[in-house]
Amino acid sequence: MRTFMDDNFVLQTETAQLLYHEYAKKQPIIDYHCHLDPKQIAEDRRFDNLGQIWLEGDHYKWRAMRTNGVEERFCTGKDATDWEKFEKWAETVPYTMRNPLYHWTHLELKTAFGVTKLLNPNTAKEIYDECTVKLRTPEYSARNLMKRYDVRVVCTTDDPVDSLEYHIALKNEGFSVKVLPTWRPDKAMAVEIPANFRAYVEKLSEVSGISIGKFSDLLQALRVRHDFFASVGCKLSDHGMEEFYAEDYTNAEIEAIFNKVYGGRELTKEEILKFKSVMLVEGARMDWEKGWTQQFHYGVIRNNNTRLFKQTGPDTGFDSIGDFNTAKALSKFLNRLDIDNQLAKTILYNLNPRDNDMIATMIGNFQDGSVAGKIQFGSGWWFLDQKTGMESQMNSLSALGLLSRFVGMLTDSRSFLSYPRHEYFRRILCNLIGNDVEQGLLPASELPFLGKLVEDVSYNNADRFFGF
Repeated sequence: MRTFMDDNFVLQTETAQLLYHEYAKKQPIIDYHCHLDPKQIAEDRRFDNLGQIWLEGDHYKWRAMRTNGVEERFCTGKDATDWEKFEKWAETVPYTMRNPLYHWTHLELKTAFGVTKLLNPNTAKEIYDECTVKLRTPEYSARNLMKRYDVRVVCTTDDPVDSLEYHIALKNEGFSVKVLPTWRPDKAMAVEIPANFRAYVEKLSEVSGISIGKFSDLLQALRVRHDFFASVGCKLSDHGMEEFYAEDYTNAEIEAIFNKVYGGRELTKEEILKFKSVMLVEGARMDWEKGWTQQFHYGVIRNNNTRLFKQTGPDTGFDSIGDFNTAKALSKFLNRLDIDNQLAKTILYNLNPRDNDMIATMIGNFQDGSVAGKIQFGSGWWFLDQKTGMESQMNSLSALGLLSRFVGMLTDSRSFLSYPRHEYFRRILCNLIGNDVEQGLLPASELPFLGKLVEDVSYNNADRFFGF
């Protein structure tokens, strides 16, 4: 019987162990998509206790706690102490066995704090106190946690109207970890509620210095901000959406649609789809012009629980996998750009695992030899960034594309303790390849090349692909 979370955790064969310990383990981290708050990095935030750093904003944990019968006040509430919330989380942890939270929790305790005890109600106070003492030392500040995990680059998620003041401050200060913005224009496409859209456009007008009265003005304002993001070091865009949009439209139609929604009138479903379609295309062209990489996260149904959404707000654990049919729209969108040779480097992330093989074959349609792995099948996202989900994504990519050109893992997290997700991914990657070698499916004589493949997927491919 194997020991839980020993040095060979996840690694089932000697070859897997060799690949991980000799090649993957030593690689630095490029976290090219996360939701860290740049203000906390700039101010080098110190955390008062383990509950604070672990449970603030972590909808994964809140979701599990609710399922375990924990009241909302111990999740998102304001009247429970950090210790009380942590105690409820510790009560939940044993019930998360076979959920990735169980592995993440103990990897974070081990790698950040050197704690190897299992977290449960009996050990909760001891672990809380031990980790809290460490968190109150300078070694455990936000920046030093990033350095502890040898993070080289972090890309946050930022709205076009954001000031990027903290990114600029970090750049001017010369912080050793590059903290770069990512262009996330979702609100500029959100025309479902006219009042909200108008308020956003007015804010965009203010920060860009462009008076916006028609659609072409909107594009000009976005371009001004796009240029500003580039000046601060941005190299990626990102879109979070339910599905892909690739409706046909004319310039006259789009101007009329903009005037209608900006004037406060609700759009039809067809008008909404046309507007989102043109915004995706125009944004993609801006990305191509600058040599950025565009990312598309699709397939989520957000805020399913109306009652609790009104109580707790967005991003609190009430989202789920959607079942949208996207292949034709995705193909049409990519083809529309490729026809004009304006298709930027692209990463596609699906939330529904049924789309794995579709995405793995779709990316092959638009590889053009200009860049290795120009169109990427993104790592297992959100509900899929667990062992089974990552294995399925890599198996589809291996069978239908080139795993060797994959840009690897990211945290997609708001927590400074989430970097062990890179280790988890690397162990899973090495285990897949190691098992193939042991079974004679890959040649043992090629171990040096396989080691290089592991290094590339862990770090080098991302470093070359993004050009940080």
